[in-house]
Amino acid sequence: TIVVGQSDHDPLSPFPRLSVYIIPIPAPLRMQPRHTSPECDERCSQVTGFLRIFCALLAAATLSACEQPPVNRNATAPLATVGRVDLERYVGRWYEIARFPNSFERDCQAVTATYSKNADGSIKVLNACRKGALTGPEDIAEGSATAQNAANTKLSVTFFWPFAGDYWVIGLAEDYSWALVGEPSGRYLWILARTPQITPELRANLIAKLQARGYNTNALTWTPQPAA
Repeated sequence: TIVVGQSDHDPLSPFPRLSVYIIPIPAPLRMQPRHTSPECDERCSQVTGFLRIFCALLAAATLSACEQPPVNRNATAPLATVGRVDLERYVGRWYEIARFPNSFERDCQAVTATYSKNADGSIKVLNACRKGALTGPEDIAEGSATAQNAANTKLSVTFFWPFAGDYWVIGLAEDYSWALVGEPSGRYLWILARTPQITPELRANLIAKLQARGYNTNALTWTPQPAA
């Protein structure tokens, strides 16, 4: 039996990272054949064949989407978030300044994430990037995020149910002009800002903050953005 489960998820990507497990079902638990008509046996055989093909295709697609980047955080202490996030101030457009490389944003430039409030209190997520160049074709994905704690510092982001991923705000400017976003595994990290460019002084400051949290900042890829 093929079981598809979620692994760590890239919160800024429309595609979750999935894991495939092959679990044998003991013989006593397997469905025993029933005596039916030849016509029914043929139909059941066709359905069974279709399900086998579907599972094989799903497993192949899942495995191709399971590329996990290396862990780039070396710390004994658990990852800490900021004290509180005011979602009313956090919504709006963010520009991706840097990220840990991942398969879901391969060849992405001019990456933005735009957040807005939904009527049910969740956050609408609209991610966009240009493929291959600042003027390349636009790739857009829409999802939603929900707070996982009262402080709104840990969110769960999903682009299609039931798969979701962690989005932890681990650094945030007092004026909400920049944010550091990570997740517990240490495989994914983003530097976000309200402007496409940041000053060299701020860049150095944010690198120091990340290094203090155990991140390997040499692994960061700095995202090309249009001039401010």
